[in-house]
Amino acid sequence: MLIISTDSCADLSLNLMVAHGIEVIPLHVLVAGKDYYDNDLTLDQLFASVKETGELPKTAAPSVQEFLKFFNRKGPIIYIGLSSKLSATMQNAQLAADQLKKDDLFLIDSLNLSTGIGLLTLKAADLRASGMPAIRIVQELTNIRSKVKTAFVIDTMEYLHKGGRCTGLQAIVGSMLQIRPIIHVQPDGTLGVLDKVRGGRKKALDALLTRFISDLPQIDPNRVFVTHSGCEADAVYLVEAIKEHTQIEKVFITVAGATIASHCGPNTIGILYITK
Repeated sequence: MLIISTDSCADLSLNLMVAHGIEVIPLHVLVAGKDYYDNDLTLDQLFASVKETGELPKTAAPSVQEFLKFFNRKGPIIYIGLSSKLSATMQNAQLAADQLKKDDLFLIDSLNLSTGIGLLTLKAADLRASGMPAIRIVQELTNIRSKVKTAFVIDTMEYLHKGGRCTGLQAIVGSMLQIRPIIHVQPDGTLGVLDKVRGGRKKALDALLTRFISDLPQIDPNRVFVTHSGCEADAVYLVEAIKEHTQIEKVFITVAGATIASHCGPNTIGILYITK
């Protein structure tokens, strides 16, 4: 049977992974000198460590050896990975694939992160269930990956700043003017600033909603995600608003894993979907 796989940055819940038969290889998160698998570290542990030490965790891709073990199985495998512009994960996966020389192993660079990867992975599982062969699934995912829309409201600039993803001046200005940036994944798989919302958090959440509703005619209604790093009430608010203003019923709430949270910080929240 065709194996559909991804990495832990896809931020899919265990229920979704089990229901759709998806396998996951974890990234590593180094906190206070201890190496954790991404999915073995809670957000409470992660954020408590940052608060106590003032230092961000370090994240690392699965090693080539880990990928060799993950891929070295009989039968076709499709792997959808974290954007190659944001991590060495795809590079290590490719190095492992080059060593294995497995003709029925297919690697797809999602050019995305979090449940942006998850959306593509679930789409692959849907296509597998329809009976589509692996090579056709790869072609379909390659065609639609640019249609995945991923945008997050960042609650604090601290993590982006300490992680080298914004300058000191940007962090200070953002704090002084109470600017809440909306970060999005660009078509080339890098991160960019989609908008800068001045004011309270609700205003930023509503800006996410406005963007979502403006895309509504083009949104694939099959599956929409609201993904967050520890702000469940805000996630419920967004889901209820989406259901109030649209006919989309399948809106899933997922919690970001430790790898994604290490870079975006607490109380980050986003809406992720695929356009037609």
